[in-house]
Amino acid sequence: MSDFDHSDLDGHLLRLLLAVHEEQSVTRAAQRLGVTQSAVSHLLDKLRTIVGDPLFVRSGRGIVATARADELALRARPLLDALQGFVTAGGFDPQRFRGTVTLAANDLQRDLLLPRLLQQLLAEAPGLSLRVIPSNVPAPELLRDGHCQLLITPRPPEAADLLQKRLFEDRYAVFYDASQRQAPATLADYLAALHVSVVYHPHRLLDLDAALLARGVQRRFVATVPGFAGVPAFVRGTPWLATAPSLLHGALMRGLAMAEPPLPCPGMPMFLVWHARHQADPLHQWLRQAITESVAPALAAASAAGGD
Repeated sequence: MSDFDHSDLDGHLLRLLLAVHEEQSVTRAAQRLGVTQSAVSHLLDKLRTIVGDPLFVRSGRGIVATARADELALRARPLLDALQGFVTAGGFDPQRFRGTVTLAANDLQRDLLLPRLLQQLLAEAPGLSLRVIPSNVPAPELLRDGHCQLLITPRPPEAADLLQKRLFEDRYAVFYDASQRQAPATLADYLAALHVSVVYHPHRLLDLDAALLARGVQRRFVATVPGFAGVPAFVRGTPWLATAPSLLHGALMRGLAMAEPPLPCPGMPMFLVWHARHQADPLHQWLRQAITESVAPALAAASAAGGD
């Protein structure tokens, strides 16, 4: 019989379980936690003894979670939230904070907002580290199950237990290689071209693509990629077009020419989304305020870099 009981569990073991479960790798979990691989293995052995389950087993060159590990990971997230709430119940002091903040964002909002945000956060909370995960097409479970604390997305999941705040709105622009072609001057020019677009999830188009299809505007896509970061390589050196958020001009689309679309396009709003259980949490309030304050400088820097 094990000499361990529930009192042997602590936040370190819960955080370790989640790190290994999400990374599916002891090595990556160690890197994420900032400890050695042997330390992770030692603590994982301790956790296995406490719960009486192997938790992770080898599969090929990697590891996979057992059914018990999947169940415990779901329970670990709210427990860690409760521990964090216990610490911040009397107020939140950024200078004393030691931990990781997880944000979900795709490449546009990640590259546009988060580098500047992290600099701002570290100035107030030097013990903080930022973990960014892809949001893809975000589902409510991303926030409900604690995979991240905050989500930045143009398409907030629809759920009564999620709250949101509008951060800004961008416009769509046409990007092209000026060494290969001119900007499309007319709608006919635009529709005659081959296009590159983004599909984050099968059968889930960008709002722009869905809106144009609904108006009967048919374009021929020569390529679709899973994020905006993949678009420039297809456009450079070709006469192909990409219609994408204009703020990318100073970052991912740097070096490409930009023009106004020859047809009306919907706007692209950006939202900050969180779960209702964190509404009054001092740490979350601080994070949300920091993100809000970082938007204007980030947009100004992007506009300056893009020459707008």
